Amino acid sequence: MNPITVLSVPVFSTLCNEGFRLRREVFIVEQNVPADMEFDADDLTAFHFVAVVSGEVCGTLRVIHADDSVRIGRVVVSLPWRGKGVASAMIRHAMEAHRDVRGNRFYLTAQSDKTAMYERFGFKIHGDEFFEVGIPHYEMRNF
Repeated sequence: MNPITVLSVPVFSTLCNEGFRLRREVFIVEQNVPADMEFDADDLTAFHFVAVVSGEVCGTLRVIHADDSVRIGRVVVSLPWRGKGVASAMIRHAMEAHRDVRGNRFYLTAQSDKTAMYERFGFKIHGDEFFEVGIPHYEMRNF
């Protein structure tokens, strides 16, 4: 497999828009998340990352500097690239890029079937499983 390149991209740049397209494809079309819940004002100020393999944007996520932690969210990988290390490469890159913010304290909500991947990066489940737009999730953090 060709190497996975993870890039920080400005909001509404060509590559960021490809990430938004991918979020639409996976969350709205594939997982039936309402469009008005997928895109929000945080997209305007978030740090956006995309994963590129062979010239194709195959993953994206965003990072938000919250009051008490760095929040990783909207992690998505296109169907053909799932299970090939794309999400892990993006998480690793985002955490490295923002480790000096908020004392290396990271928070996210993970779809329940994805928690094992985040645990490899030091995240632990906090609280009970909950449903967000009909999909089971857990809160996870590394602190």
